[in-house]
Formats: sequence, structure tokens, C-alpha cells
Amino acid sequence: MNYHNIITIEPGKRSGKPCIRGMRITVYDILEYLAAGMTEAEILEDFSELTSEDIKACLAFAADREKKLFVVSL
Repeated sequence: MNYHNIITIEPGKRSGKPCIRGMRITVYDILEYLAAGMTEAEILEDFSELTSEDIKACLAFAADREKKLFVVSL
């Protein structure tokens, strides 16, 4: 999934954290809701401005970041 048009980073918004479409809802917020057990339907019900595509973009963004992490042996 190409999340680059959905996930935005603006220095003056939410301290530069990745947000959804310029809103004040961060990728972290969505991941935290999912980790706490909320379903996609529950999140969409609570945040009517979000779409299913937004949630998928958050997951793709997080997966991409995880893929870029590496461990340095000391």
C-alpha cells in the first residue's frame, strides 16, 4: 500500500509525529487503539473523519518503519 498521500508529517503539528491526512490523529493513536483491542469498525465509529484506508495506511507505515530497523552488535 502506498501510504505517502495519507500519512503526513508537519513540524508544527503534534510535535512532528506522523498524522493522518494532516489531522491531529497520529499513527501512534491508531496503533494504540488497535493494540488495546479496538476493531477497525469501532475506530471508524468513534472517528467519523477516518476511513478504512487511513487505518490500513497506519499499519503499512508502521510495517515499513519496522522493516527499516536494524540491530547493531557491540
